[in-house]
Amino acid sequence: MLVNRAQDLSPTLTTIATSFPSLNPNACKTLMRTNPFSSLSFLRLFRPLSHTQVLVFSPRIPHPTPQLPPSFSRHRFFCSSSFSAASVSFIAEKEGEEKWDSSNTENEAFAFEDDGGVFAGNDMKHLVAPEMEVKELEELPEHWRRSKLAWLCKELPAHKAGTLVRILNAQKKWMRQEDATYLAVHSMRIRENETGFRVYKWMMQQHWYRFDFALATKLADYMGKERKFAKCREIFDDIINQGRVPSESTFHILIVAYLSSPVHGCLDEACSIYNRMIQLGGYQPRLSLHNSLFRALLSKPGGSSKYYLKQAEFIFHNLETCGLEVQKDIYGGLIWLHSYQDTVDKERIKSLRKMMQEAGMEEGREVLVSILRACSKEGDVEEAERTWLKLLDSDGNIPSQAFVYKMEVYAKVGGIMKSLEVFREMEKYLGSASVAAYHKIIEVLCKSQQMDLAESLMKEFMESGKKPLMPSYIELTDMYLNVSLHDKLESTFLECLEKCRPNRSIYNIYLNSLVKVGNLEKAGEIFSQMHGNATIGVNAKSCNTILGGYLSSGDFLKAEKIYDLMWQKKYEIESPLIEKLDYVLSLSRKEVKKPVSLKLSKEQREILVGLLLGGLKIDSDGERKNHMIRFEFNQNSFTHSILKRHIHDQYHEWLHPSTKPTGGNDDIPHRFSTISHSYFGFYADQFWPRGQPVIPKLIHRWLSPLVLAYWYMYGGYKTSCGDILLKLKGSHEGVEKVVKTLKAKTLHCRVKRKGKVFWIGFLGSNSMWFWKLVEPYILDDLKDFLKAGSDTTDGYAVESQDINFDSASESDEKASDYNEDDN
Repeated sequence: MLVNRAQDLSPTLTTIATSFPSLNPNACKTLMRTNPFSSLSFLRLFRPLSHTQVLVFSPRIPHPTPQLPPSFSRHRFFCSSSFSAASVSFIAEKEGEEKWDSSNTENEAFAFEDDGGVFAGNDMKHLVAPEMEVKELEELPEHWRRSKLAWLCKELPAHKAGTLVRILNAQKKWMRQEDATYLAVHSMRIRENETGFRVYKWMMQQHWYRFDFALATKLADYMGKERKFAKCREIFDDIINQGRVPSESTFHILIVAYLSSPVHGCLDEACSIYNRMIQLGGYQPRLSLHNSLFRALLSKPGGSSKYYLKQAEFIFHNLETCGLEVQKDIYGGLIWLHSYQDTVDKERIKSLRKMMQEAGMEEGREVLVSILRACSKEGDVEEAERTWLKLLDSDGNIPSQAFVYKMEVYAKVGGIMKSLEVFREMEKYLGSASVAAYHKIIEVLCKSQQMDLAESLMKEFMESGKKPLMPSYIELTDMYLNVSLHDKLESTFLECLEKCRPNRSIYNIYLNSLVKVGNLEKAGEIFSQMHGNATIGVNAKSCNTILGGYLSSGDFLKAEKIYDLMWQKKYEIESPLIEKLDYVLSLSRKEVKKPVSLKLSKEQREILVGLLLGGLKIDSDGERKNHMIRFEFNQNSFTHSILKRHIHDQYHEWLHPSTKPTGGNDDIPHRFSTISHSYFGFYADQFWPRGQPVIPKLIHRWLSPLVLAYWYMYGGYKTSCGDILLKLKGSHEGVEKVVKTLKAKTLHCRVKRKGKVFWIGFLGSNSMWFWKLVEPYILDDLKDFLKAGSDTTDGYAVESQDINFDSASESDEKASDYNEDDN
């Protein structure tokens, strides 16, 4: 009865597990004290009653546990849990502004002094796990049962998923829980863990199935040790859904599996499991696990790692409260993270430095550079000079970024010539200045309108052959605009186009210049060029600039066209233009169109469906009244780098204010989100009804060419041989409906399942038919790149290159039976 009751409560328990209080440890402790049914004790109340189990099977199968690499730069962060109940606040919306160059100071990763040490992947011995009882084959009384099981033990590992499931289905009449358990255990004994997992998944669907905590734990641990984190997580979630708390070993191994994977999103999942291990499980992780997760956070570039500060502080807090050793890299890493924050907490940095001193640790070069970075944001010259002297006394060369920070410190207090002096010192000390140093000194000179010096440094920069030049070109043209040197601005703009890739920021500066000098014909041409190129695009600033020019010149017809464009895109009109625009519109229109409320256009709705099929996420609040759409783009994907600006422009009126570029910065972050709004309820109910992706029942009505085009651009890939693959998550039935709809459009495809992901493949000539259908809706800059049959491939497609549509599914049961073969 208690078991049934636990199953009835599983949705509630899952909510508790995924929505546990955030990183504030004090809040967590308060909850545990004040609530008589804390998460851990509440779950344990509904554990199935069982007798003390005897250990009969204790497999000792060695598994490779490679040491965690010193760099996790391929990890990307973003938690998929509800924005209203996330266990950690990562400030996701503003993460990952576009960086110009690998030498940019925010692309520097933390340099660990100790690249060795004990890692969580090497520290899995003596982890607490439940004992399990399983009968040996010779203990079974029936000879025929022993024979059948022996045959299955030999036969099942030799077959792929589809055949394996069919063989098991043929044994339904006689097989029992104990028999299936023996098959799963035997598979683990002989290191056929994949077979054991498929047997386990099959037995879960049988009417006689009873949840076996020990078996689930053992199988999850083995999947995790093989770094198959998706299968390990599937069993982990099933344990929680059964009203049980996973064992310490499962938590530990799952975190290590996530940390060992370069797949997008694994680091945030590792953080989530770590937090639940402490807050839900009540476990005290080993020192190696704390250190491994902390190193993973800091091994990302500084511009990305800074959003993990709260998580890093939580790890530090746990180390202190558990009385574990806090290593030097932990102190240094925290100072490094604090130095990257937009607002530096000087008191926290000071307290961390004091802790290091009390622990007898010297401040290494990385810590001193971090202090210089913090000083550059505060303009603290005195502390910067003291730190600089320590750097001079330290062993080894002074890093190039230290010179950049020192230049910035003096620039903050108006010491322009002193900044230039530091730049020259860097050239003498290192032999040549870095790209970041050229960017910084030219920025400093341009902002102070030291024109001759800025031009001289720019010429020197170009002669050095270093790249990119675009940030410095933007600073130069902005300076020329401020001092009204429009001829110089134009020549610099044209020179920039010859040497650099087009950029909206410099186009906006040039457009502003043309409007100021009254060259509206040329300004109109530049505006049209921007509007027609998705790589550049227009924004509210561009539209207001050209609108102001047309209104001032009396060209009201063109002003009305710009107004119509702004109304269509829901751009806000600047207040100085509103009064004159109202007068102009009143002359020719009886009724002025004014946006009354936010509403998605038909194109926006179709694009959204395509993105949702491609993996776009929707977060809902606890009551599912308001919903937020999270746009996430892969930084390593050329396709996504072009698409993100277009999507940002398409949904700009819906975006959260914190995700919109400010201060003249036109760089689009790799992750941004909409405001929380009830309007998205339809899409949340159709595609994310329970916080998990599903394929809507009415999807056959929505698969238009436009939808397919955006699905391809966002969640699709082109293989090296020119085939087209589309990634899709959902049920087998939903995928089948999508495939039938595609076939009705004469788009023949094949399906392959890997884990929780289905791949729809358009192979050979079928890829050309698909391309002909979607080509009109593919962005111009991506057509050559995504065209079927061509050799160009995206680096983001690495994860799909090993998909073989001629083999059975790497998942289980039904999916393996659904390999469409149209040949």
